[in-house]
Amino acid sequence: MSASATSAPTSVRPTTAPPSHDTSAEVLRPHAENAFAAELSALAAQDDRPRPARWKLSPWAVATYLLGGTLPDGTVITPKYVGPRRIIEVAVTTLATDRALLLLGVPGTAKTWVSEHLAAAVSGDSTLLVQGTAGTPEEAIRYGWNYAQLLAHGPSRDALVPSPVMRAMAEGMTARVEELTRIPADVQDTLITILSEKTLPVPELGQEVQAVRGFNLIATANDRDRGVNDLSSALRRRFNTVVLPLPESADAEVDIVTRRVEQIGRSLDLPAAPDGIEEIRRVVTVFRELRDGITADGRTKVKSPSGTLSTAEAISVVTNGLALSTHFGDGVLRPGDVAAGILGAVVRDPAADKVIWQEYLETVVRERAGWTDFYRACREVSA
Repeated sequence: MSASATSAPTSVRPTTAPPSHDTSAEVLRPHAENAFAAELSALAAQDDRPRPARWKLSPWAVATYLLGGTLPDGTVITPKYVGPRRIIEVAVTTLATDRALLLLGVPGTAKTWVSEHLAAAVSGDSTLLVQGTAGTPEEAIRYGWNYAQLLAHGPSRDALVPSPVMRAMAEGMTARVEELTRIPADVQDTLITILSEKTLPVPELGQEVQAVRGFNLIATANDRDRGVNDLSSALRRRFNTVVLPLPESADAEVDIVTRRVEQIGRSLDLPAAPDGIEEIRRVVTVFRELRDGITADGRTKVKSPSGTLSTAEAISVVTNGLALSTHFGDGVLRPGDVAAGILGAVVRDPAADKVIWQEYLETVVRERAGWTDFYRACREVSA
């Protein structure tokens, strides 16, 4: 059978029946399309703008879902991304073209979060995911084989195991590749033909899978971590690159941390921390000053530790502190609840980072008005 005469598979989804009982309330971390189903449904109902082929929402509605807003019927769409609007508009517009999207940024700039929500809003499914690691094989991007079927009957469509990317091509959906630069260079380049020719050859069968309208791919990458494999110029040309920056201001970062901690807290049945905003702002201030190498007032230079001290790490520190205050305190987030988490985030190199942290405590935190309890808590866990 010739390749040109072969059509893409109509369905490659598992046929296993779902459980008879509803487990949605038991899921620790629902996919975006499930967690925000009501918002997506409200947007779809009131979205009268043109939609690209197989998109669940128009580009305008996708941007509104990411950035937040109020619909004409009063439905409030919560922000999923707090940052420059133009960044999201460019990302959404890219997905409406034949160019793939590369979300680039230092660790903790919400690349994965944005990727998931874009896929959920565009295709209604964020699960067509390839997780990049140093051991990611070519089969994870192209296809593999069911070896029992292969040995019993030889190469056949039934023996072929499609990758998430192949499934997205066949069904006109959005595929995601996380941590693209962690994948070995020769495996990365498997994407070149897929992104340029919009086809995936299956030479063992003399066939090919051609992407149908609606297919696109979102990749995320950073150049801070060890184990990075630079993208070839040929592959980089297939992407439109959008750089996700760190939050511009302390207020924006506090807003992001507060929103995510509330969401995570609800999933863990943790009560809201009524007085937690003060500690959240303190954590964000410490992270930003150590990250930037200068205090917020611009008067004192400080040394930066080896870690990234990202917004994602601040969210983790505050969430852990909230759990401590709930289970071992009075339910109010206090300095002692976040001190250990900050120490763990800052001191990655026990030798160099510990000195930097101690110096920051003594020269900045100790002298800051209203931070006495925080200073004592940090000194206690650092001893």
